[in-house]
Parts: sequence; structure tokens; C-alpha cells
Amino acid sequence: MTTLCRRIGWIGLLLSVAQAAAATESPAIHASMQRDIVLVRHGHYAPDPAADPELGPGLSTLGIAQAELLGSQLAIMPRFDAMLVSPMQRAQDTASVLAQSLDQMPRERIAALAECTPPSRDPHATEGVSEVEQQACAQRLDALFAEHFIPAKGAPRRELIVAHGNVIRYLLMRALAADPKTWLLWSVGHTSLSTIRIEADGRMRVLGAGDRGHLPARLQTGAAGDADYELRLPTAK
Repeated sequence: MTTLCRRIGWIGLLLSVAQAAAATESPAIHASMQRDIVLVRHGHYAPDPAADPELGPGLSTLGIAQAELLGSQLAIMPRFDAMLVSPMQRAQDTASVLAQSLDQMPRERIAALAECTPPSRDPHATEGVSEVEQQACAQRLDALFAEHFIPAKGAPRRELIVAHGNVIRYLLMRALAADPKTWLLWSVGHTSLSTIRIEADGRMRVLGAGDRGHLPARLQTGAAGDADYELRLPTAK
């Protein structure tokens, strides 16, 4: 009986030590994990005088086709944990099309992702945009970067962000720790993919920028040198 009690006592002690070790190790092991962020530019759109002045126009027929092809590409990639979307209509439309290929993935509307024009070394990029507006844009995107472009907590994470050309290019410069005023050096076309990895220790890597391999050449728009095509549906004869 005495021997049995001693054994039970030792077992209890070992369990207590193991639990204490687990409690001590868990924060170190699980506190920070890798986060992959895939930035998607919205699809093609055309000016619409009747559109909401804050939200802008929605996708054109071409933009919808681009988004559908992108959705097929995303569907065969590793699953995403979240989709963050700009409030502007062209981004919302793009996200709605993508969701059809991603099991109607829930979407979170992020006001800070709305298109804007940050300061640039190229004066042509900021024509018609006041310095106050440029600075406000940069401050908003810097805050967004500080909040979202950090290691994941508890488990590796993959996020899809549907946004705009200026926003994506600025965030790419921040990820590279480069001068954000040179954001115009990037060229990201409609429905292009740009991927940033945040390691568990906070280091960042740009895995790709402006990838449009999912689009045939005749459907590629929005990047430097692209023609502005119009997709017309055939009519019955």
C-alpha cells in the first residue's frame, strides 16, 4: 500500500511538472507564427457619372471576367483564413466574384483599404491631390500596415486583401522597408496578385508582385503598357 501511494505521488508530481513546463513553453512556441498576405487589385472598371462619389463605379464586364479567372486560381491555392476588402464598389464587386470560388468566404470591410494617393517623388502621380490629402493617405496606410502586417498569433495564417493599385504599391514599399514615396515604381494590373510573408520574428519577404498568370494576354489591363480592352458579349444572329 505504501509503495502504491509513493507511485501515485510520483505520478502526480510528474504530471504537475509536465503541466508547468507546457504552460511555460506554450507562449514561446505559439505566440508568433508566419502570416501570408495576398494582395489583390480589383478588376477592370469604367467611369460612371451615376456612381456614388465615395464608392466609385463597379466592375465592367471585363472586370467580372478577370475576377472569375482569378477566383479559379485562388480556389486551387492553400485555403485563406480571412478576406479583407476595401469599401469601394469595384473592390466589393471583385470580392463577391472571388467568394463564389472560395466557398462564399466571409468578407470583412476595411475602410482603411479605400483608394487614395500617398506622397510620391513623381509629381505627375499627385496632380490634383492636395498635400493634406496625400499625408492623410500615407498616415492611414501606415496605420493599416502597423496593425495588419505583423506575425500571426497561435497558428500560421493566410489572408486575402482586395484593394487598389496605389494602396498595394505603397504597402509593398513598406514591406521592403524602402522609401514609400517611390511606390509608383511598381506596376500592378487588374486582379493581379502580390504576396507578402511576415515571418514569426517579424521579418518580411515579398514573394511576388503583380502576378497575372491567371489571365490571357488579351484580358490583361491596368498595368504599365497595357491597352484598355473592352470585353463585348457576342450577340445572337
